[in-house]
Amino acid sequence: MVITEKMSALEKDAAYAKMGEAYAGDASVPEALRALADDARVTVRRGGVPAGEGKCVVYWMQRAQRGRDNHALDKAIAVGDALGLPVVAYFAGISNFPHANLRHYAFLNQGLPDVAEDCAERGVGFVMRRAPHEDHLRFFADVDAAIVIGDENPMREPERWRVRIAEVLRVPFWTVDADVIVPSKLLEKAQFSAAVARPRLYRALPEFLVPYENRHAAVAWKQPRGLEAEDLQADMTQGWTELDRSVTPVEAWTGGHHAAVKRLQKFCEEMLGSYDQDRSRPEVDGSSKMSPYLHYGHIGPQTIALAVDAAAKGHATLQKARDSYFNELIVWRELSVNFVRYQPEYDSPGCADNWAKETIAEHDRDQRELLYKLPQLEQAETYDELWNAAQLQMVRYGWMHNYLRMYWAKKIVEWTPNVGIAMKVAIYLNDKYEIDGRDPGGYAGIAWSMLGKFDRAWFDRPIFGKRRYMSGASTGRKFDSRRYIEQARALPE
Repeated sequence: MVITEKMSALEKDAAYAKMGEAYAGDASVPEALRALADDARVTVRRGGVPAGEGKCVVYWMQRAQRGRDNHALDKAIAVGDALGLPVVAYFAGISNFPHANLRHYAFLNQGLPDVAEDCAERGVGFVMRRAPHEDHLRFFADVDAAIVIGDENPMREPERWRVRIAEVLRVPFWTVDADVIVPSKLLEKAQFSAAVARPRLYRALPEFLVPYENRHAAVAWKQPRGLEAEDLQADMTQGWTELDRSVTPVEAWTGGHHAAVKRLQKFCEEMLGSYDQDRSRPEVDGSSKMSPYLHYGHIGPQTIALAVDAAAKGHATLQKARDSYFNELIVWRELSVNFVRYQPEYDSPGCADNWAKETIAEHDRDQRELLYKLPQLEQAETYDELWNAAQLQMVRYGWMHNYLRMYWAKKIVEWTPNVGIAMKVAIYLNDKYEIDGRDPGGYAGIAWSMLGKFDRAWFDRPIFGKRRYMSGASTGRKFDSRRYIEQARALPE
């Protein structure tokens, strides 16, 4: 059965399900492997028997960049134990990831030593190769891979890589849905709203929101002499002449699993109690700030949810905060993943629902009182001090408070000729400056703000039609906007 890039997600789901059934019934495959593949998180992208002369199991790490609390790595170790083989995690540092720049690569780079340290504690090897030496197939051949285990990523380009690898690889290839709590395929199709997705996700939590085993590999990896591997402490972007270096790293952020765990502990111990009140106050440090770490897979949502749940247990006053946080971490985040997985037009107005397409058609050419060019928006040169502050926070700090992200996007609709241009501007700015840019959450948030995705129709008004509107006056009254503006202006350039 041939899976192609042109197939829809639903068509791929059906094809992979048939491949999984065939794999389960293939008597030539060891029974232990068939049992390990019978997992809602696993997609068998290429079946068959592991290479008889293979010397290891390779975990091709891409989205889930961590050596602990990682379903894909756990599965690779289980497969290695079943075959009596060691496991090596492999990361490819490509130089041309869409919309990525120095800020993104620096944060990613900071997390690689953590991966190596945590893998080593589990008897697993870790090898990074960077462009121009990051050929996946060459690495699989260099280490004599018996089978390759990868992780899932619903974004357009990474999914294309996986389809391509499955076409040309000559050993079995599985992928594991490691960065959601509830396996994405279980929602089966695009979800219309959070209200529709929420009960389906919550019904599955007892089965999937459970502690990780973090098992140690039975056979320890010993790196072959002469195997090409990069220095994880070095700048992985060295020599990449085409990389955009205009967006510099932010010193206030440190990437990696260990930094993510440290921030999570601080949130649970010091901030969870006031989360329900502070999460919509951009002028205070009241949110978890987990989104950059989640984007790179430096920490997984299951680790976060378990920690928050444990902190709230036995404390009645924390239950409301826990429920509010779960709604963001589980419902909205996994709805965003579902959106990108099943909506091929996730970054254009084509993803709007029918009611929104109708109101956009009626109002998209409404006259705007003021239009800004991209350089003016990028440099925060508008009349709106609150919007400028949000833009400055993103440009200088690499992160924007979620409450302001909605207002920020909606104002761009007002200040550009039409919603198509507005989405291009918002995606360009978001992906360029946000450390957590180029992420399902970003695309879903922009679609919600600009297209009314997952929302309902409101009262009709100019430009927005029936899409939800947010005014600067009402938005600014809900928190200390003057303090927020002053904080943004004081951020180091």
